Order: sequence, then structure tokens, then C-alpha cells
Amino acid sequence: MSIKFPFFKKRKKKRNISLDRDNMPRHVAIIMDGNGRWAQQRGLPRVAGHKEGMKVVKDTVKTAVKHNIKILTLYTFSTENWRRPKSEVDYILRLPKEFLHTYLPELMENNVRIETIGDFNGLPKHTKEAVQYAKDQTKNNNGLLLNFALNYGSRLEIINAIKQINQDINQAKLSIEALDETLFSNYLYTNNLLDPDLLIRTSGEQRLSNFLLWQLAYTEFWFTDVLWPDFKEEVFNDALHEYQQRKRRYGGI
Repeated sequence: MSIKFPFFKKRKKKRNISLDRDNMPRHVAIIMDGNGRWAQQRGLPRVAGHKEGMKVVKDTVKTAVKHNIKILTLYTFSTENWRRPKSEVDYILRLPKEFLHTYLPELMENNVRIETIGDFNGLPKHTKEAVQYAKDQTKNNNGLLLNFALNYGSRLEIINAIKQINQDINQAKLSIEALDETLFSNYLYTNNLLDPDLLIRTSGEQRLSNFLLWQLAYTEFWFTDVLWPDFKEEVFNDALHEYQQRKRRYGGI
């Protein structure tokens, strides 16, 4: 009797997808979902999925560099993720140090600059030190901006922006009449970034999970059942190809 394991599928041959290099999204945002399920399907602890997912980040960065994408924002750790078991949270927040220790030389070779959005000060000291070191080492690079959303929550981001705007109005630094969408955007974590052109979410879930709620107003969404540790270059290319088939009207005709 043969036993079939659905997660050990025969790898498909790479498809030759023709991508238009002149029609690439400038900013791609990814919700990297499915690490825990990937591990559980294999009878492994959830943290094994997070470790495997770290390797995929490196490969995804290489693909983004290859296609001359300007900004890659990765939803790495949300303000809601603190609710997970402490052991899992501790493991996840040690991964940036391991990732950067291993791959920083390669990121430097590829002219990648590292930045973060989110409540950076709320992170553990070892996470902040590792990430800040990588920021400092890559600050003069002018290639792909690799933007980690760390301790990030979009609702909190918007609330903090409103508080700061209210404070500036009270201190006569800002008039309420001057407030518009552009000015409001300047109070967000992403004040110096282009809004995402393409959002990718892995693992079959189709929700935003408190990610870039303001910034994604006119972003193209692409969802895949592929779990993050299985997110290969050909899957990324599928997303880019689908993006290039869409007509972006921004509310017009």
C-alpha cells in the first residue's frame, strides 16, 4: 500500500514567464504567512518554519534586486504577534540577528539598504542592536531598500499620527486647514516611501492583518496558497506577471 504525503509534491518544472522590465512595481509589500503551518505539516516545531522562512527572505531579496524593484517591505513582526507564546516570540525576535549575521555581506554586495518601520524602541535590545548595525552598515547603499516592518501595527501608526498632528496644531506648528492626504502621510512611518504598488500574501489567507492600511489604498493585491517557506522565485514571478496584466486606474476610467 502506498502512502501519499500531500506536502511532498513533485516540484514543477520552472515556467518561462515573460516579464516586462519597464512595467515592474516600484514597491512590493509582502505578508509572509504560513511558517507555522509549513512546520506542522512536517511534524516539526513552529519555530522550524520561521527559520526556513528566513532563508526565503534572502532569496526573495535577490529576486527583487534582479528585477530592479526599488522597495521591498516585509511584514516581519506585528504588534499583535506579542500575543503568541513567549518562546515563539523570543525565537522570532532573535532571527533578525541571525539573518543579518549570515547574509549582511551578501546584502552589501547587492547594494541593498536596510530600514525598518514600526515601534523600533519597543523591541528587545538584542534585536535593536542587530538591526541598527545593519542599518548603519548599509546606509550609503543606493540599490533596493529592504524595509522590515518590525513591531508594526497600522492602526497604532495612524493613531500616533493623529496624536502628533493634534500636538502640532496646539503648538501652532500646523493649521487644520493645511491638513490633506499628503500632509497626513508625512506623519506615518512610511513618510519617505512610495506607497506599495503590489501586495503579496502567502498561505491562502486573504486579509490585511493590520498592515499598511492607509498606504494600500490603491495597491494591487495578489494572494497565493503557497506557504512562505515554499515561496520560490517562480512564485514571485507569477505575482509580478499578474501585476503586469492589470490596469491601474486610481478611481478613473
